[in-house]
Amino acid sequence: MRVVVQRAKNAKVIVEDETVGQIDFGLMLLVGVTHSDTKEDAVFVADKVANLRIFEDESGKMNLSLLDVGGAILSVSQFTLYGDCRKGRRPNFMEAARPEHALEIYQIFNEELRRKGIKVETGKFGAMMDVQFTNDGPVTLIVESKEKGE
Repeated sequence: MRVVVQRAKNAKVIVEDETVGQIDFGLMLLVGVTHSDTKEDAVFVADKVANLRIFEDESGKMNLSLLDVGGAILSVSQFTLYGDCRKGRRPNFMEAARPEHALEIYQIFNEELRRKGIKVETGKFGAMMDVQFTNDGPVTLIVESKEKGE
């Protein structure tokens, strides 16, 4: 799994002129799934995202997690995170999981975040989406699932 984590002051996703997911404060996530990702990968990445200390404490240091500050998550599926741009001019998406598998892992990931008590809003899997958000900081990180065999 590959997740782009962006600290957000607000975020929303619109599908066909309708807002389908919206948060006021927390994390904007772009979530990519590859063929070999498993439930264990989804659980690992969800735990990492929920506990990343990327929010400021009273001293202005990034010492607090989303769980500490009570923020929400807007999670948007993003197969293009597995686009390979090394050759030619058109990205190759061979590493992106097939939609059936990607949806299963994406849903497990979101449910694991909810299980931690986090409010999770989502886009619409497989749809063309307009994503709007205000990046706070800006703070943007990439979280990937652990190496197989660790």
